[in-house]
Amino acid sequence: MLVSVKLEPSKHPLAEYIYRLESGEALLQDSPQNVVEVVGILKSYGVVLDAYSRNLIYIAEHQFLNLFPAFKYFNGDISLQKLLKHWGHDRINFEYAEYCMKSMFWHGGGGLDAYLDTPEFKAAAEQAIQARWKGNILMLGLHKLFPDFLPEQVRQMSYYSGLGQFWRVMSDMFIELSDRYDRGEIKSIPQVVQHILDGLVADASKPITYKVELRGKTYDLIPKSAGLAFLMDTGVPYVEAIFFRGTPFSGTVSYNAQEYQIPYFQADFAYGALYADPLPIGGSGIPPTLLMQDMRHYLPDYLHEIYQQGDRAEDDLRVKICQTFQKSMFCVTTAAIKGLAPHPLDTDDLEEQQANRKYLEGWMNRFITSQIFDANHP
Repeated sequence: MLVSVKLEPSKHPLAEYIYRLESGEALLQDSPQNVVEVVGILKSYGVVLDAYSRNLIYIAEHQFLNLFPAFKYFNGDISLQKLLKHWGHDRINFEYAEYCMKSMFWHGGGGLDAYLDTPEFKAAAEQAIQARWKGNILMLGLHKLFPDFLPEQVRQMSYYSGLGQFWRVMSDMFIELSDRYDRGEIKSIPQVVQHILDGLVADASKPITYKVELRGKTYDLIPKSAGLAFLMDTGVPYVEAIFFRGTPFSGTVSYNAQEYQIPYFQADFAYGALYADPLPIGGSGIPPTLLMQDMRHYLPDYLHEIYQQGDRAEDDLRVKICQTFQKSMFCVTTAAIKGLAPHPLDTDDLEEQQANRKYLEGWMNRFITSQIFDANHP
């Protein structure tokens, strides 16, 4: 007699979301309202990421080892009008892009981080440093006295470029999502997730490279031969550093070690986009405020109208944007979870289902203190 063996129910406190993923749904529940919000905010985010990406790559390539880059946010186009706008904060807040870059740089992980510690990179960095400061006795003397200082700046420049290249792909992906929605091709949250997953897979092996031109000669700091690729070497470390770990916001917690308000272990950090409380958005010293401020300028009319229908209209606009943004990031995270799963989540093979279940429960452990419940029950 054949005995039918089925996968046992999960005992995880977030089992509801495990079942959603196993049945082809997303971490964010499917509803017409959520579709409109997620597509609309990702359209705005895509426009902002386009600007962030271009500036990060400009800094990496044209502000190389500039110790006092006063005009790094101008992309080489400096004018009195732009200066006045900059000083009046009528501009994109590129500081947030640098905040994300520095978070990735600090948390590390992935192939990019590993390559920056190789002898090959160190040799290439040294050649670039010598070319950049050729004839400058002061800087070359400083380099001899503090041999780790300038190489560390070159490593950071590599992250400027790496994140810029990652965001270039994501920006195009989100803009295309909006275009498909406008054409009536995107009508559900699972379709949003599938669009993102397809985009991640399509560009998974896109090379991540970095070179600078100094005194008429090109220096390959990250050559194509290094084998760094978009998804595993920048995408996955980005999700880890920005979606999950993040960094504690100055003014909200004490950095005093004796206060124990910051986890002792770096891996225990939970300050990322999936955990952040939307209510402080707008407060001084909260980096995501800069992103929300940038996105408010590019909201599609249909999403802006939804926000205006609330009791406070635009008085809490940045908070509403943050709440919607978190919804969208749970969709992006769903795509990442599906893409990295050991087996297709709709498999009928029991052993594969069990492996997937263990994999998903590991992810759910990280979501326990996140905003996943509030995103689904506003």
